[in-house]
Amino acid sequence: MLALLGFDSLDALANAVVPEAIRVERPLELGAPRTEHALLSQLHAVARDNEVYRSFIGMGYVGTITPPVIQRNILENPGWYTQYTPYQAEISQGRLEMLLVFQTMMADLTGLPLANSSLLDEGTACAEAMHMAYAITRGKKNGFFVAGDCHPQTIAVVETRAQAAGIDLHLGSIDDIDPEEQDLFGVLVQYPTTDGRVVDYRRLAERVHEAGAMLCCAADPLALAVLTPPGEWGADIAVGSTQRFGVPMGFGGPHAAYLATREEHKRHVPGRLIGVSRDADGRNAYRLALQTREQHIRRGKATSNICTAQVLLAIMAAAYGVYHGPDGLARIARRVRGWTLVLADGLRHLGHDIGDAAFFDTLRVGLEPARADRIVGAAQAKRMNLRRYADGSLGITLDETTTEADVADLLGVFAEGHPAPRVADLLPASERALPEALARTGEFMTHERFHRYRAEHEMLHYLNRLQARDLSLTTSMIPLGSCTMKLNATSEMLPVTWPEIAHVHPFAPAAQARGYARIAADLERWLSEITGFAAVSLQPNSGAQGEYTGLLVIRAYHEARGQGHRKVCLIPTSAHGTNPASSAMAGFQVVPVACDDDGNIEVADLRAKADKHTSDLAALMITYPSTHGVFEEAVREICDAVHEHGGQVYMDGANMNAQVGLCRPGDFGADVCHLNLHKTFCIPHGGGGPGMGPIAVAQHLAPFLPGHPLRESGPQQIGPVSAAPLGSPSILVIPWVYIALMGAPGLREATQVAILNANYMARRLSDQYDVVYRGAGGLVAHEFIIDCRGFKKSAGISVDDIAKRLMDYGFHAPTMSFPVAGTLMIEPTESEAKGELDRLCDALIAIREEIRAIESGAMPQEDNPLVNAPHTAEMIAGDWSHAYSREQAAYPASWLREYKYWPPVARVDNTYGDRNLVCSCPPIEAYS
Repeated sequence: MLALLGFDSLDALANAVVPEAIRVERPLELGAPRTEHALLSQLHAVARDNEVYRSFIGMGYVGTITPPVIQRNILENPGWYTQYTPYQAEISQGRLEMLLVFQTMMADLTGLPLANSSLLDEGTACAEAMHMAYAITRGKKNGFFVAGDCHPQTIAVVETRAQAAGIDLHLGSIDDIDPEEQDLFGVLVQYPTTDGRVVDYRRLAERVHEAGAMLCCAADPLALAVLTPPGEWGADIAVGSTQRFGVPMGFGGPHAAYLATREEHKRHVPGRLIGVSRDADGRNAYRLALQTREQHIRRGKATSNICTAQVLLAIMAAAYGVYHGPDGLARIARRVRGWTLVLADGLRHLGHDIGDAAFFDTLRVGLEPARADRIVGAAQAKRMNLRRYADGSLGITLDETTTEADVADLLGVFAEGHPAPRVADLLPASERALPEALARTGEFMTHERFHRYRAEHEMLHYLNRLQARDLSLTTSMIPLGSCTMKLNATSEMLPVTWPEIAHVHPFAPAAQARGYARIAADLERWLSEITGFAAVSLQPNSGAQGEYTGLLVIRAYHEARGQGHRKVCLIPTSAHGTNPASSAMAGFQVVPVACDDDGNIEVADLRAKADKHTSDLAALMITYPSTHGVFEEAVREICDAVHEHGGQVYMDGANMNAQVGLCRPGDFGADVCHLNLHKTFCIPHGGGGPGMGPIAVAQHLAPFLPGHPLRESGPQQIGPVSAAPLGSPSILVIPWVYIALMGAPGLREATQVAILNANYMARRLSDQYDVVYRGAGGLVAHEFIIDCRGFKKSAGISVDDIAKRLMDYGFHAPTMSFPVAGTLMIEPTESEAKGELDRLCDALIAIREEIRAIESGAMPQEDNPLVNAPHTAEMIAGDWSHAYSREQAAYPASWLREYKYWPPVARVDNTYGDRNLVCSCPPIEAYS
């Protein structure tokens, strides 16, 4: 490969690609590589520093039971966790179906007709609901009321978002709501409240609607199996976490949040919607609906920057719902409430005050602080954690894992040495019904899918059928430019489900989470060394969230220096849509900067814009290497120009896979960057999430990194951007293992091989396709763009046709039409062997020959393998009248004889799907 490129070593190639002025001159201080076995043994020792207590803390995080069939066949299965976001619907039908099931389940549970396919966590979902309500009411009012009995982490995340957006936030009892005086466009309530009360919000909904405002409700989905759904009592938007549907607590994440609303608000829904369309043969097919929103069509005026969702976790929650069905969910909910009723009766027998409000799974016990201290100590002696309130009262939340022994132990602790009531004597209390006004009536989750797969073998069949309908990294490479779909090694994934990692509550006492503290501290230190920055925050739980957080840190820095008026953010026109969307959410004004014909930032235009806005310049957002796959030689000059005008440089870390070990953004002028741990650092994409987007910052920005209300925070720290202090901590073990295994030499070599693979493929394809942008010496960085624009005129072939034809060869398409319309951006990563690179090259070369046949007239424009692709097995087996053979359609390459992936549906009609949006499972008759 090196010989083809004219180099004798990886070092020589890397030196030719990476500008000399920014190269790292010393090895990274990360230690030597280690073996898998030795490192996992070491991590076991670290994990054992986490102590798994029985958690009764609640606050939206509870114990749950992951059915083994779901744990083994989804969470631990690379056929599910290595998939990419389902932009190519024809090879994503399995996860699209399961996401549609998730949407249907959440729509049914909330009593609202439309649900999205997941958000990042409950706190950020509430913030998204606030923005959504603001957009629906067209910004005519500026006040948003948050009930003080929402979860504290939720309140804090919403406060952070409101401050950035300039929204006036009001906090207090719902009795204090005055829609007119407070100029309210929306209200947020918790159902049940954070201290366990189930409140009838019907009258509040009437008052809010009379004032022209919207009512948002953060609702526990398991409680909704027995409580009146929010859609029935007047909520306009319901949000919440589906963690308790079989997803471990994991010290705070990742977990799939949901958002449900009314049909008329569908174009304001943040995140993704899965819809039902039809394929070229007229059969039902699933797709990502309203897909143009995915690149944030409003850009600088965006109200959401959602890019990564929590697909893998939403799929787990959906599978949990399918496996248990509505009767199973209701049975679990009744059992949880039954034990809570028994515990409540026992506490009353002991003379404790728990109030007289209706409840589901949580009780608040009124106590003076000294007595609370004794009880908490006694509980911890029995390895139980209770929630503490500031006034001394204690909270107890029960869950699916609660047993009779747990209830007995709790009563024993609260008895403080006196005889405790026998649980058996209290069991009649468990049958006490909910007040009629609060109880759910009627059926839910009636679709056939929620009633069919109760036996484990049936569930196993179902999950494997769906998995077979998707293309993942278990099938072939996924060569997506800017998305870095690389190996998620088994040794990196194993620790995620270790009990010491999976079953720790995010607000457990620090002494019980020393293992997590060690993992976080190591990662922060290593990522600082890799990037050249002084400090790291692991809190942002997606790349887009990292962008938003980094910009908030810059904003806080300017404000602390008395320059809060700096609100202009310069963004190159080639930037990913999340960049301007994040900038708008952070309260900045987007000013575009031109790019030249080679795809580089036009330095003269940058200087002109910086000079024009010199008194108001806040930041420049750049991606490096550039979005076009080139190491821009002028990067130091670009950073210096922004600094000269008082601005800060934010670097999008999407392309960090080309930098690790070779150069460091902190060395060449950036002030902050986010890191996609689900790209460069091996957290799997999971079909569109989970992800992690921590930020690294220079020393002067370190005091402003996000804090958290339930952890000690500095005076200048911005508020939290995620519900848990470490975002999605359970998956941090993946990059920890990756970095520790590779060590400094391995990470550097991985980057060099990524650059080698991209240049090798670019050279092989250059005789067939024009490579649009190149750097010094005609080389590219870790990705490159091939031009397909001329084929539309010469052969009537679009880049979409090429993408669909690649499916017949068993490949996912490269990134389409970004950053240049009508092109393909290819990133092979370092993970792929030469044979796989050559197969993709051979496929693209063969497709080019098929296009030549059309150009020459040997194949008609209206009937050829590209415009009819992908070809399903049913098409091949059916009547055949095409101008090319069945063999050319199905087996255009020799390697397909050894293994053939069959797309399960023909080409999906995107326009039909958008015009006929169906966002919940249609009746089974629709498939016949």
